[in-house]
Amino acid sequence: MITSREIAKMLDHSTLQPTLTEKDIIAGCELALRHDVATVCARPGDMPTVARLLRGSSVLPCTVIGFPHGSNHTSVKIFESERALDDGCRELDMVLNIGRLLSGDLAYVQDEIGKIAHVAHTRGALLKVILETCYLSDELKIAACKLCEAARADFVKTSTGYGTAGATVHDVALMRRTVSPHVRVKASGGIRTLDAVLSARVAGAARCGVSATKAIMEEALLRESEGRLSLPEKLEEMQEKKKKTRAVLE
Repeated sequence: MITSREIAKMLDHSTLQPTLTEKDIIAGCELALRHDVATVCARPGDMPTVARLLRGSSVLPCTVIGFPHGSNHTSVKIFESERALDDGCRELDMVLNIGRLLSGDLAYVQDEIGKIAHVAHTRGALLKVILETCYLSDELKIAACKLCEAARADFVKTSTGYGTAGATVHDVALMRRTVSPHVRVKASGGIRTLDAVLSARVAGAARCGVSATKAIMEEALLRESEGRLSLPEKLEEMQEKKKKTRAVLE
């Protein structure tokens, strides 16, 4: 069994749509506080408002860097990160330079991630790196995960939600297998249901980026009250096999 609180603390409530008003941002923070989720992931310009509204709670302010294409100059990403931290941000979701990765310039990609990780860690913040998996082969997903770990990122993340596709169980599982246990995985993009969150959890995700927080949490609370908040049967079997394999290896 799993609890609704565990589900809530997997969720980064996303308020990234370009048409959101200040009223929408406030409502998003109120929803996040009501369900005590992990973070509110908002646009950089909304950070002062979000940080103020979340102050004193266990819901952390989070923003995006180089979003959504990742092609900003490294110096711009550094400035954006520093400004977000000045505004009260505690977690940074950075898009790696997708074009440089596809070009094979792995040294550039790792160096940039390392610089942003240094900025984040110096200020006590976490760094999540968005791979935008829909544009990458499995080989490049693996390479990107290894670069992120070498650069001291705290999370690897599947997607922005603005690419051609979002998170898949395959990609989450691949990323989880590739990085060490101290690097966490965030699934994001197209996760709109509780079952999708549960599937991502079994595949290895510690966090999910979602905008459908209200529907997900209402379903989680309902199933919990009825004693049926659990992982889907097939995925439970997968998790059990993973536990047995881990026990043998240990």
